[in-house]
Amino acid sequence: MHSGCLCGSVPIEYRDRRGHDAHARDHGSEIIVAAEQVAGGKREIARSESAKTGRGRLEVVATPIGNLADLSPRAREALAEADLIAAEDTRRSSQLLSALGLQKTLISLHAHNERERGDALLARLLAGEVIALVSDAGTPLLSDPGFDLVQRAAAAGIEVRSVPGPTAIAAALSVAAVPTDRFCFEGFLPTKPRERRERLESLRREPRTLVFFEAPHRIVAALQDCAAVLGGTRQAAVARELTKLHESVYRGRLEALAQRALQEPAFERGEITLVIAGAALEAAGEGATTTIEPIAAEEVMERVLRAALAHLPAAKAAAIAAAASGLGREAAYARAVELAAARR
Repeated sequence: MHSGCLCGSVPIEYRDRRGHDAHARDHGSEIIVAAEQVAGGKREIARSESAKTGRGRLEVVATPIGNLADLSPRAREALAEADLIAAEDTRRSSQLLSALGLQKTLISLHAHNERERGDALLARLLAGEVIALVSDAGTPLLSDPGFDLVQRAAAAGIEVRSVPGPTAIAAALSVAAVPTDRFCFEGFLPTKPRERRERLESLRREPRTLVFFEAPHRIVAALQDCAAVLGGTRQAAVARELTKLHESVYRGRLEALAQRALQEPAFERGEITLVIAGAALEAAGEGATTTIEPIAAEEVMERVLRAALAHLPAAKAAAIAAAASGLGREAAYARAVELAAARR
């Protein structure tokens, strides 16, 4: 998601990270021309394949989250070749197309009309058209509309292609300085305080790094709740205005970030991605220490079963695992049978 405007104003200036102006029509022109020359034959092959099946194609196209220079030549090609562009906000996508020097037919596809528009769009795909799906910014479906259309197209046998590119999730993880080997994306936290704290409580023991989107006017309250529920010593990062001129990344403990957000007005401006270290490994600042959370009962059962089944029958292994984990013997036995069967 994160629908902040493209850097610069249309028509057609954008700013790079150092603040220099450049004309978007000239952006990467040599690369784009080369890519189009190489891809020309591939487009014809794709068209001929569509003609054979009589069905079109759905292109899921990632667009810049702030800096137009991040648009890939392949994404521009997909937008240029599409018969129709399904956009979360046609006004914003019109600005992008204008910056690229493209004139295309746009149709709105957002959270409030996705299901009702789905039938018409599916009919056009079945008739052989190529539709490009875009969100306001970033990769469609990631806290953005598009899932219903992708699901319908796939179920109908329509080819669905990914045209990957910018996403605030990956961008924030890459600069957050918290573990990235395992992470989960939780979208936006609930807006109401009670519901937000309940959601955080459900994630308190989650060992993977947590990634959230947050509205700027709620970031102070969100950080305070995160510190209270997840623990103030948990390492985190607030990534603001990623890829834009005023990009900022604040790193530190949740308690320190919550305090800083109260003191610095800039914290409540722009698009925000919040990254929080998981429960299993928390860097505690200087002299970092490791905090091991209690292992989940299901994991205890799994570990005991795998060890016990090497020497015992399923029934006895299940009895030991149930006693060790506190879970029911029936569940333990059912899992033991599955594991034993997999060993054969």
